[in-house]
Amino acid sequence: MSTLIPTTAYLIRAIHEWCVDNGLTPHLLVKVDAHTRVPMAYVKNGEIVLNMNYTAVKDLHIDNDAVVFSARFSGVAQHIYVPINRVGGVFARENGQGMFFEVVDGQAPEPKTRTDAAAGAAPEGPAAKKSHLKVVK
Repeated sequence: MSTLIPTTAYLIRAIHEWCVDNGLTPHLLVKVDAHTRVPMAYVKNGEIVLNMNYTAVKDLHIDNDAVVFSARFSGVAQHIYVPINRVGGVFARENGQGMFFEVVDGQAPEPKTRTDAAAGAAPEGPAAKKSHLKVVK
């Protein structure tokens, strides 16, 4: 049997499409590390939230390995590269609905629904640990 492709990139594309179809603004929560290319001046506590609306980005491409696009920060064009395993969530800015992932260094993220993240529930399994994300309303 061949190795399955992780579902994370598919879920990111689906939530992004859902946001756009509903007139919502898709945002990407990124856990920054040495492999991510984001403007470091906007990183706080090792995280950055990026607007992925088509009006805010250019050449958006979400494949099974990374989210790639160009965007302007303080008027300066930046090339953004986010490995899929560094995505902590994708959600609508207006209502916070989306999907959140537990980012573990060296591993693919584990999907969590919005209600799981709000309740602080951890995924089942031997490597389960509580997310450090807080729901802000």
